Amino acid sequence: MMQALIFDCDGVLVDTERDGHRVAFNAAFAAAGLAREWSVERYGALLHTAGGKERMRRDFDETGWPDATDGAGPDRGALILNLHLRKTDLFMALIEGGALPLRPGVARLVDQAMAAALPVAVCSTSNERAVQAVVDVLLGPERARHIRVFAGDIVARKKPDPAIYLLAAQTFNLDPACCVVVEDSNIGLCAAKSAGMACIVTRSTYTMAEDFTIADLVVDDLEAGVDLGTCRRLLTVQPSGSLWRK
Repeated sequence: MMQALIFDCDGVLVDTERDGHRVAFNAAFAAAGLAREWSVERYGALLHTAGGKERMRRDFDETGWPDATDGAGPDRGALILNLHLRKTDLFMALIEGGALPLRPGVARLVDQAMAAALPVAVCSTSNERAVQAVVDVLLGPERARHIRVFAGDIVARKKPDPAIYLLAAQTFNLDPACCVVVEDSNIGLCAAKSAGMACIVTRSTYTMAEDFTIADLVVDDLEAGVDLGTCRRLLTVQPSGSLWRK
């Protein structure tokens, strides 16, 4: 019996990475006077690290830290935190300005879950303010009242660790085996499956070529025949079953 429907945010609710988060990061770098700009290709590589603060730290480790942060002291942590706060403000402005649309089928599937009185959650490694803005603005206040957001640093270990999905199950007092997750990346897929949950993958701009072999269902978007009945059937079919789609 299906007990909950859980979404990732970036790439699932909205295809945000290339024209949302990347743009906001670059604007934050420019505002801070840093001669740094992430290309589409570079940001794609950084996406293999979950979390915006973690991506910046990885990039600085690999390409060099700004001169003002020589050494490994707290100044580096402050730089990361301040950049991320500014980036979040810039990203939220993009969302609130309607620059990025909701992905096909998302609102319909949320409405079906709400009509069936199923808990709906969003579990993301992104900043909680940014995720809540996506939910509030793009899904609207009526849906947002029924959606619980788990995001940012709410857990110590980020995806592919299953901690955030296990926290959602624990919060709602659910059996993970009765939850269906919608993800778009291999990292998120591994987190969902490690939590013991069924997982639908909706491929996004940056994840088209990733390995989704262990997914229960793979589609280009949720309009490809995905409804609440599909989700329920996944809970009775093995991951290698006939619902796989290329």
